[in-house]
Formats: sequence, structure tokens, C-alpha cells
Amino acid sequence: MEIRVGVIGPKDSVKMIIDTGADYGELHFIPFVYESTEETEQIIIRNREWVDQWLFSGQAPYFYALSKKVITKKEASYIPLSGASLLAVLVKVFLDSDQVQKRFSLDTIQEEEMDRGLDPLVRNRVLFQMNSYDGYMPAEEIIAFHKELYESNKVDVAITCLNKVYKELTKMNIPTYRIEQSELTVRRSLETIKEKGQASWYRKSQLVIIGVERIVASSESEERRRSFRLKHQELELKKVLLDVGEQMNGSIVQMDDGVHYIFTTRGELELFMRDQSMLTISEEIFVHSRLRVRIGVGFGLTVLEAEENVSMAFSHAREFKGPIVISVNEEKELTIINNEKEEISFHSRIYGNDWEKIFKDAGISSKIVAKIESLSLHYQKNKITSQDLSHWLKSTDRNARRILMEMEKIGLAEIIGEETGHRGRPRKIYQINFNQFAKQ
Repeated sequence: MEIRVGVIGPKDSVKMIIDTGADYGELHFIPFVYESTEETEQIIIRNREWVDQWLFSGQAPYFYALSKKVITKKEASYIPLSGASLLAVLVKVFLDSDQVQKRFSLDTIQEEEMDRGLDPLVRNRVLFQMNSYDGYMPAEEIIAFHKELYESNKVDVAITCLNKVYKELTKMNIPTYRIEQSELTVRRSLETIKEKGQASWYRKSQLVIIGVERIVASSESEERRRSFRLKHQELELKKVLLDVGEQMNGSIVQMDDGVHYIFTTRGELELFMRDQSMLTISEEIFVHSRLRVRIGVGFGLTVLEAEENVSMAFSHAREFKGPIVISVNEEKELTIINNEKEEISFHSRIYGNDWEKIFKDAGISSKIVAKIESLSLHYQKNKITSQDLSHWLKSTDRNARRILMEMEKIGLAEIIGEETGHRGRPRKIYQINFNQFAKQ
């Protein structure tokens, strides 16, 4: 298994990383050299299909790419700059100078790294003006930081971690040194990349079952179900699914009347979803067949697990009236995608036998309680009305009122006031409280 690693950074850093990784036979390095950190966004967008893992030369390009949402933490790493690298630069400064320099401006490196890399004797006798930012900071701001300190005679030498900053300060005739990665930190990062790459390959080969189920209208009679019109509609539905299955390199199986499964892998699904969402399938089916469908997606390490998870997804999807996409992964985490393109994730929670009996006696399911708990956290809202809950659950206001009344009886909600200013009776405001579960 060969892992394609895109190495992003200044020319000298990229060369050093690739030279250090020459004896990592399972890693195939692809160099991407930039002059400015901001170039990373387009580099990744243009080349993501050819890369399994991204390795950044430093903190700045990594966090810049994260901020632009062109990478995730699972597919990328960066090489940290250590206190030992700073010590090496200080030694070079002392050797290059006729006199001992004791006042420095320094960017990027965190104070705890300095404490680890520098002897306390050196740390206490040298003055550092620090700019230890988290994440990404534009090079122009870092240049201004060093320039202001040098011109106001507060420092004698600038030490930077960024190539662009080093070049610009040097042009201004400000004595500047650049911290570079050590071979040890590069090797540690390459080990991390190898582990991530292997995990990514296994993850991409994981089985996925995409279930598509036709929503049957309550008024649909037996005669209509057998009509030629419906058969033509289902033929159009199958054409869309054949096209989707081809795009995902998957296979299609009709499981039941109105239920189809597409078998594929996580990697193929992720590739499909780079350009479109799962709701696109539902929308395409409606455009061509005028049929409404719900979609359940099940991930699993085995066929059995994937089938169990797609069944669980359908079980939750059937609680919604209209088109919906629900996926269940191998950790039983549910993700709901509704027509507003909003994604909400939560785990199928187990409350214990005592609470299950309480829910049963109250006439509400543990699935509904888990969903309300997750939605409350998602919207960061624990004071709600029946209208809020009906919107969350895509149900009637009457059903939401019933659920809140039952939750009040078992201590998971309490009335704290009324909402006025609208037509009709004032709506009760409930404060929902899930701390009861922590008392088990």
C-alpha cells in the first residue's frame, strides 16, 4: 500500500522533508512549493485527487488550510517547531555576532516549547519579545510585529518561523534568523502521516449501504400501487439509482417493493459527495419520477453491521413525514440531513432499564428523548415551546405538546412561563433538563 503525501511549504523546507523521508518506502512524496502561505488553498483544491495525506512544513499553512475548510485534521499534519530548533538558531546568532545578543523578537513558537528546549540559565538571561499566536496569522502582521520592535530599539535581532517574514525583514536590513525543522521532528511527523494514511486506506475501503425507500402516501390505494403510472415512476427511480450506482462504482439490489440498496465503499461515497450532497439523490428522483423517497445510509466493518445500521437509519427516517437523509456509522452515531441542508449528529443513547420503563409508561420512546437531547445541545437551547419542538421533530404541535407534558411528568421538563404576543392561547415555555440521567 503506497500512501501519496503532498508536502507543502517553502522550497528548502519541502526538500528537507522529502530528503529525510527517502527511506520511508511506503510514502510517495509529491512536492508543492509556495512563496506565500495563502497559496495553499488553491494548491489543495487543484491537487486533492492525487493526494492521500497532506504534510505542511509548519503551523501557518496548516491552520490557514483548516480555516479555509479545504482539509480536515484526519487528512493532514504539520511539522512543529521545537525549542531545540530555537536553541540551534541562538547558537548560530552568537557565533555570527561580534558581541553577545540578548534581545530578540520571536514569532509562532509557544512559551512551553521554549521552556522545554532552552536551559533555564539561557532562558533567564535572554530577553524574548514573543508573538506566540494559535492557528494562523497573516505574514504582514508578523512582519509589522518584528519591524516595530526593531525600529523602536527594543530588540537587536528578529527570529521567525516563516520564510516570507524572513525574506521581507532581510530586505529591510533587519538582522533576521529563521527557525527550521529538525530531522527528529520531521521523522516523528512522517510516522504520524504513515499511521494516518494507513487508517485512511482502511476507512475508505469500509462497506457502505445506501438504502432508498419510496414514501407511500397514506391515501395511496392498493389499486394505485399496482397502476401502470406508478410502475413507470418506479422505472424512472431505478434509472436515477443506476446512474448514482455507476458514479459510486457500486451495485444495486432491490430489497423489497419500493426499497433499493446501493452497495459501495466509504471512499467512493466521499468522492461522490465532493460535488453533491446525499439530498441530491432524493431531489433527482423527484424531478424524474415525481416520487418522494427517504434515504438511510449504513456504515459497517462487515455486511451484517452495515445492514443493521441502514435498518436503524430507516427506523429513524420513518419518523419524518417528508424526504430525509439519515446515516448511522459504525459507532452508532446518527447524522440527520434535512431539506434545509442542515446536518445534526447524535449517538443512539442507552439510558438503562429503569429509564426505559419510565419512558414506556409515559408513552414516549427513548429514541425521541435522545433526539430532543441532541437537538437541545445542537441549538444550544434548553427553554422551548411546543412550537419549537414540533419544528425540531418535524411533527405536529399537538404531538409536541403531548411529549412535553409527558417529559414534565417524569421530571425531564418543567413549565417556567408563558409566551404571549401571538394569536391563540399563550404557549407554555418549558425548561428541559437532562441532568437527571447523570444521577443514575
